[in-house]
Amino acid sequence: MKTFCGRANPTTGSMEWFEEGEDYDYHQEIARSRYADMLHDKDRNVKYYQGICAAVSRVKERGEKAIVLDIGTGTGLLSMMAASAGADFCYAIEVFKPMANAAVKIVEKNGFSDKIKVINKHSTEVTVGPDGDMQCRANILVTELFDTELIGEGALPTYEHAHKYLVQEGCEAVPHRATVYVQLVESKRMWSWKKLFPVHVEVEDGEKILVPPSEMENCPGVPSVCDIQLNQMPSSDFTTLSDVVTMFSVDFSKPVQSASTYYRVQLEPVRSGKAQIVLSWWDIDMDPSGMINCTMAPYWVKPTSALQWRDHWMQCVYFLPREETVLQGEKLYLAACRDEYSVWYHLQKARADEEEHKAAVCVESPVCRCRAHLLWNRPRFGELNDQNRTRQYIKSLRKVLKTDSVCLCISDGSLLPVLAHYLGAKQVQYLVLFFISLHFSLLFKANHLEDKIKIIEARPELLKPSHLKDKKISVLVGEPFFTTSLLPWHNLYFWYARTAVNTHLASSVTVLPQSASLHMMIVEFQDLWRIRSPCGTCEGFDVQTMDDMIKDSLNFRESKEAEPHPLWEYPCKSLSDPEEVLTFDFTKTVPQHCLSTEGSVKLLRKGRSHGAVLWMEYHLAADISVSTGLMQMSNEKGNCEWNPHCKQAVYFFSSVIESEILSDPTAVTYAINFDPKTGEIAMDFKL
Repeated sequence: MKTFCGRANPTTGSMEWFEEGEDYDYHQEIARSRYADMLHDKDRNVKYYQGICAAVSRVKERGEKAIVLDIGTGTGLLSMMAASAGADFCYAIEVFKPMANAAVKIVEKNGFSDKIKVINKHSTEVTVGPDGDMQCRANILVTELFDTELIGEGALPTYEHAHKYLVQEGCEAVPHRATVYVQLVESKRMWSWKKLFPVHVEVEDGEKILVPPSEMENCPGVPSVCDIQLNQMPSSDFTTLSDVVTMFSVDFSKPVQSASTYYRVQLEPVRSGKAQIVLSWWDIDMDPSGMINCTMAPYWVKPTSALQWRDHWMQCVYFLPREETVLQGEKLYLAACRDEYSVWYHLQKARADEEEHKAAVCVESPVCRCRAHLLWNRPRFGELNDQNRTRQYIKSLRKVLKTDSVCLCISDGSLLPVLAHYLGAKQVQYLVLFFISLHFSLLFKANHLEDKIKIIEARPELLKPSHLKDKKISVLVGEPFFTTSLLPWHNLYFWYARTAVNTHLASSVTVLPQSASLHMMIVEFQDLWRIRSPCGTCEGFDVQTMDDMIKDSLNFRESKEAEPHPLWEYPCKSLSDPEEVLTFDFTKTVPQHCLSTEGSVKLLRKGRSHGAVLWMEYHLAADISVSTGLMQMSNEKGNCEWNPHCKQAVYFFSSVIESEILSDPTAVTYAINFDPKTGEIAMDFKL
């Protein structure tokens, strides 16, 4: 069986479908999984083990046999914990076949084959009875079906079904309950991920202001949760307006309802401000008494307890439909609405007609009507709202634009055409794909620019002289940014587009940016290394089979490739100086031959070399550049500040070296190759 996989093609700027072998999908799933991260989560594993031991003991004390149902067993870890705690039998359900096969091997290797039966099915297909998958219903239900939002992986319908068909009434459950907490905050930084702020442009006769259309201002956005490592958000970037309150709880030992519903809590702001954001996280009690607790609370909530780093469970940022001014001490109601898989929030001011008002909670999921939230993801909103970045483009455009400039912009969902018009270009055209033009016509209309900027719906290679009123382009601009880009160099599609429109360019054309460069640095990660690190044993159980499986899948293809990560969320320190390794000249067309480089970087600091980070810098004009990666580095310790709007490319080394400060420093050699036929960059590192 063949698998078709979508992949960004940097030479066309499109998502294209490629036929892969039947093993490809499986290897992708394993290589990109968070199994290693979960196995390294000491806090989670210890608490699960304690909770399972306690549940088995309670059942045994009642004089019953302990029969365990483990849904989503993965490696079989939780079932092995139950078996070693004295459970009489465990049914371990795993729907993903390669994972179920691995669980069988791991269970066998650890000597539990007589106590654990691995069932390769979805739990809703499992049968109970003398001829069924399970001989009888279980009296202990163990699961790990949670994501950052708690319910996003379908925990509620899975529990609902299990209680109806697979477990006994009054069963023990590990975890016993989950509780969701919320806090109301004001944050210009996080709010900038949801809406477009006005853009101020200084011009000769005063100031022009680009305002977002009312459709965008009043749009609730998209319902998908924004999950981030909130522990990396500095306290200076938000103001808490309320105390932490409990929003809702789910008791997993009783029948669970998955049908859409809402919960409402009363809030009294502890300070006045603009309510924009609801921050949320959850904890799980592994036992009925709540003594064994595993929490996702961020640093300011439990400042005295050591934080467990994990990437499989983070914290949630929810955007209120609109900003609300709230006063200290006033009575507010916060409503959490949910369906089977997602949660969204509404804030209401208290009114006299309480009961009538209570019925008015909107349980419909938010839908983007302005199209901007479908075009721009949250980091992109943040990027467009970054005033320092916008100033760099304005400064560069001022240098190159003249009153007779004929300007063409090529970038997805960009404000550059508006800036070019405001700064005096005679003729501005914007080359876009169809779905982008729908949204931009709203933006242009709101700013009375419909007849000032011409939207051309065409691919660069199909551009005709008539599109440009038979004029040659004197200024070609791009950020560059394209929605299909996954890795930093995928935005080099601008270079291919520039090549495609070459016949329409004036001989004296100015291209902005004039060039780009690829940069690289060797780093030690504080925690991100865990997602690629073998585990060996976990709570005394041998999970080497899982390590080997991940390694095989990485070797299938992934380990030879870099992967995108937003490094502002994942602290690291530099072990080498940043190095420019390749340059791309946009004043010329894309060459036919490969661009290659080889060299070595010296490790200047003591530390563990986990991998290389790569990013692009765009040289807009003489002495004006924008970086998609490193923004700043404190030289003494090597702590890095990364562009918060972009993902950087991380290439994990297959082995880690410890570097000491030596008179003759250790070096890492590299070979990097840009293939113009594919637009991809291949790399190899030797320690």
